[in-house]
Amino acid sequence: MTKLTRHAIRQTAFQTLFGLSANPEANVSDVVLQVLAGDPEIEWTDEAPVEVVNLVENVRAHATEADLLISEHLAAGWTLDRLNRVDLELMRLAIYEATFGDVPTKVAVDEALNLARDFTDDTSSKFINGVLSKVLTF
Repeated sequence: MTKLTRHAIRQTAFQTLFGLSANPEANVSDVVLQVLAGDPEIEWTDEAPVEVVNLVENVRAHATEADLLISEHLAAGWTLDRLNRVDLELMRLAIYEATFGDVPTKVAVDEALNLARDFTDDTSSKFINGVLSKVLTF
């Protein structure tokens, strides 16, 4: 059985959350397995890792609270609907981990920014950093 690093768990959870944003009724475990199957660095043949499934389900369960925090710190005239899905899911993940999970705030923000560098551009990374810095004052 392949053991996922904490970073790999977080990245898989983010990619799963992004996939579920387009198809919210999809089965979480099925989407996790699709994400893992598409990663050439991971040879995964087992069931969906419980750590990833739990993280995804917990982020989704607290999405309304995270969205409220994000909304309160957007510039005037901006709403959640204007945000791209990648940015929104990364911020939801970081807010969940720092607020409801057991991850120190600085680590949650740093990890979100690392993922942002892999999946977005510099503008999005700066935007995510700005919002998270306001939401998660540390």
